[in-house]
Amino acid sequence: LHNFSTEPTIDTLSFYVTFMSHHVSPRTVESYLSGICNQLESYYPDVRKARNAPIVTRTLAGMKRLRGREVKRRRPISIDDIRRIVGALDSSSSHDDLLFLAQTLTGFFALMRCGELVWPDSTAKQDERKLSWRHTVKVTGSSYEFLLPGHKADRFFEGSRIIVQHLDAVEDPHAPFKLYLASRDSRFRYNPELWLREDGSVPTYSWFRKRLAHFFPGDDFIGGQSLRAGGATRLAELGASDDRIQ
Repeated sequence: LHNFSTEPTIDTLSFYVTFMSHHVSPRTVESYLSGICNQLESYYPDVRKARNAPIVTRTLAGMKRLRGREVKRRRPISIDDIRRIVGALDSSSSHDDLLFLAQTLTGFFALMRCGELVWPDSTAKQDERKLSWRHTVKVTGSSYEFLLPGHKADRFFEGSRIIVQHLDAVEDPHAPFKLYLASRDSRFRYNPELWLREDGSVPTYSWFRKRLAHFFPGDDFIGGQSLRAGGATRLAELGASDDRIQ
């Protein structure tokens, strides 16, 4: 495009940072540089040295100040928000309402990411290996549990056992989960997936996000990460140690 050499020198990387930062976020450009180093190191052994040169790092820092965007962090859902959602849905017999309530309470109290409860909207990113299955569920009088297969924090793809305890409170997740499970089993006895909508499909991120947004009209800081953040905040309020929350 600009007739520069294809060799990743200090100057070309600095120019690259400046050019790309006018089109995408400088934080994204920073990740691009990591990818460039990873892909080109076998051909240009000094590429990382060039990447870490003062002029490149200072150019990137300058573009972050000049064209950086404010990081919008999702607001944690509070326990009062959870109680409000429970109050609105606990008397509903709609299967999708039961599903949404069970997923919301499970995500909040098990500190789960939204992506661990639903499927991505893009079919290309939907992977059955990441779904939770009905046969892994175990329900007792004091808790329920199921297996969460490989996820982004699972380095060895061993899966994690999710255990959620019964609470003597309005926001008890145990009873809504049992109601959802009964509805699910009566409708889809022979389907293997744990989380299923009324039409038999696996819930997607946009479906869950739309349902969640209904309870927070006009609040752009509520999203999929709000459940996990809210659950962690609640544990901190109750005096849980940092290592337990993690």
